[in-house]
Amino acid sequence: MTAPKRTPLFEEHLAANGKMVDFAGWEMPIHYGSQLKEHEFVRSDAGMFDVSHMTVVDITGADAKTWLQKLIANDVSKLGFEGKALYSGMLNEQGGVVDDLIVYLTAYGYRMVINAGTTEKDLAWMERQKAGFDVSLKVRRDLAMLAVQGPNAIAKFCDVKPAAAEIVKSLKVFQGAFVGEWFIARTGYTGEDGLEVMVPAGEIAALFRALVAGGVAPCGLGARDTLRLEAGMNLYGHDMDETVLPLEAGMGWTIAWEPATRDFNGRKALEAAKDAGLKMKQVGLVLEGRGVLRDGLRVVVPGVGEGVITSGSFSPTLKHSIAIARVPVGTGATAEVDLRGTLTPVRVVKLPFVRNGKKVFE
Repeated sequence: MTAPKRTPLFEEHLAANGKMVDFAGWEMPIHYGSQLKEHEFVRSDAGMFDVSHMTVVDITGADAKTWLQKLIANDVSKLGFEGKALYSGMLNEQGGVVDDLIVYLTAYGYRMVINAGTTEKDLAWMERQKAGFDVSLKVRRDLAMLAVQGPNAIAKFCDVKPAAAEIVKSLKVFQGAFVGEWFIARTGYTGEDGLEVMVPAGEIAALFRALVAGGVAPCGLGARDTLRLEAGMNLYGHDMDETVLPLEAGMGWTIAWEPATRDFNGRKALEAAKDAGLKMKQVGLVLEGRGVLRDGLRVVVPGVGEGVITSGSFSPTLKHSIAIARVPVGTGATAEVDLRGTLTPVRVVKLPFVRNGKKVFE
């Protein structure tokens, strides 16, 4: 067994009383005393997450654009100006999801952020896809990343980093900009406004301490998961993986079908699946009574078929259990979940459950 890796904020987590756990081979905080309070901080004020375990890759070379147009299902030609961001799946030839990622256009090429648990697999896949292309990948292990999220996140960040305030306040959602060596993007994984900040690893601890002093609460992986679930955001390895088509995982909007001549990895498989008729779709489930919906539980749709919960938990904002599920395409407004052998009625709703701190489904 190899020892878990540590981010440059490890000592800060300990100093803030973080309860550390192994996550994708990294020693990360699950909470700092109360997952529920951390969730509520982000929904009502401002919280921050160490996401330095994720991997930043800078992509350069004469063929960088053409290569990315083959590598991912969304089309980087949509990136009309430096700093613009794009969310996409990176697919295999069978149409399954190798990973989900964000890519930004930069002055030198592109910057991509991939998941921690899939990093080695992703990099090996990307290297194999480079054959015949003039493209270079630089893995930025020298960078650390902090997500500052919540309705007051941008204001509090600007108070702490006034030199960046003008640029930060000019960013629209899904845009980023360099401020010296720092790259600050108005993106996130919580359903709230906020920033993801990539900085030289040696500077992240001072930023973390300054944000704590500025009233931004440190938050752990537990709150990050309930926040993203309420926001209806997929988690790789749960809601999709290499065996799941993005069309069956709520990611249809991330596929750029035009131009028809762009032959991205997995395109033929996705077209064949569409032509044959998709069998499954992604939905939200709501259990307003007692019980908790958990990953892996069986979903029964009488007269239609069966599915599975891919992510589920108690929602701190809604005060009842919610889940993301993959179910037969014929599923209507109701279904049943097998809770300890009892088929329990649930409502089927369109994702997300929560946006900007408020319930959004009917």
